Amino acid sequence: MSHPVPAHLPRRSVLFGAAAAGLAIPAVLPGLSAHAATATATAASRPLRFVLDATVLDGGEQVTSVTLDTSGLAAIDPASLTTETFAVHATSTSPIPLGEGERMFGLYDVDREVVAARFDSRGDIVLDLRTAEGLAGGGTLGYFANRGRNVQLDLEYTITQQAPLRQGDGSPLTFASFRQGRLRDREVDAFSYHVSKSDMKYRLYSPATTSKAKKPLIVWLHGGGEGGSLVDDYYDNETTLRANRGALGFATEEAQRIFGDAYVVAPQAFSFWIEDGDRYAPLIKEIVDEVARQHRVDRDRIYVAGCSNGGFMTLKLTALYKGLFAASVPICGVVQPFGPSGVRLVTDRELRGITTPTWLVTSLDDTTVAPEPNTVLASQLIPGAKKTLYENVTWNGYRYSGHWSWIYVARNDPRMGNTSIWQWMARQER
Repeated sequence: MSHPVPAHLPRRSVLFGAAAAGLAIPAVLPGLSAHAATATATAASRPLRFVLDATVLDGGEQVTSVTLDTSGLAAIDPASLTTETFAVHATSTSPIPLGEGERMFGLYDVDREVVAARFDSRGDIVLDLRTAEGLAGGGTLGYFANRGRNVQLDLEYTITQQAPLRQGDGSPLTFASFRQGRLRDREVDAFSYHVSKSDMKYRLYSPATTSKAKKPLIVWLHGGGEGGSLVDDYYDNETTLRANRGALGFATEEAQRIFGDAYVVAPQAFSFWIEDGDRYAPLIKEIVDEVARQHRVDRDRIYVAGCSNGGFMTLKLTALYKGLFAASVPICGVVQPFGPSGVRLVTDRELRGITTPTWLVTSLDDTTVAPEPNTVLASQLIPGAKKTLYENVTWNGYRYSGHWSWIYVARNDPRMGNTSIWQWMARQER
């Protein structure tokens, strides 16, 4: 069943501005019509709303700009808008209280550097913020070290106007205060929110097409950090999309072109997949069947991919449901147990019985899920399996943790000859 997406609005309104900074607010702007002058004066005297614009980078989501709602005002001289006109400060806090001895990575209280100031096509002011992989102070997620989970942070952005803008006639324009609105991410927002009959949450991307032809379905299974169960009432299903580009990659224009328009579904485990793969498998299958039943899905072109915990679940699904998927991509998938139990998470017999075409991916410097007893072993036992082993995880000149080999799949990088991994997947049919 489908539910509206819960709104993640800040718990505190952000009110700060020109009045506090001693900047004058114009009462009447010469040269403007009475209507425009009234509208501008009213807008200047009340909180100016702004939204946070976010983008999921390879290392996770960051706030990349803020957009001020100035489209309804009279014309502003573009020359009066510079990177020094507004200052931006960002503070993040955990939505869940930290217990004694608990640590959360990703918290900050910093000034964000404005690298560009511009007007968009609507006439809104956009302040582009410095963005980079590993940048402290830009992320939207925090990581509970003790619980092994990502959470969406409460973000409080404060905007200060440091210099007046100018109207077309040269009149100054300053704003009394600013009020923060929602966090928006075009790619994340394109996925709708759903809950299965078994109460498993999932996100669904539906292709923008008018064709009545049946479409492929890609199942993305998240890593351990994006599971649920932190607290009963904490809604964190977005982390499956915000933590990395795993699911988002398959919704890009390039992927949609290769697959010929595809649905992308991202279920969320109640805790983490390796807790009980045999229990989770039928719950995931239920979601696959539900999406296929409610939409025009080609059951001969259902694909599954997942990373780490999700890589394990990808292997488990194809071991249990031999005729469900047309292709499988386990990324740094877990086969051996993390703890001292010695109980194999995926047995040799299960691996040898997998008949789904499989392409495994990992990095040789992965210290979280060791390549040899996991990906390499699986590739040796699964009949006809392909594998790509990277030396390390480096993209656009930035070196990531060796465990993050899903970055390569999200960018369609693994290749066999002239065939990329997305092309290979798209050519497989059940």
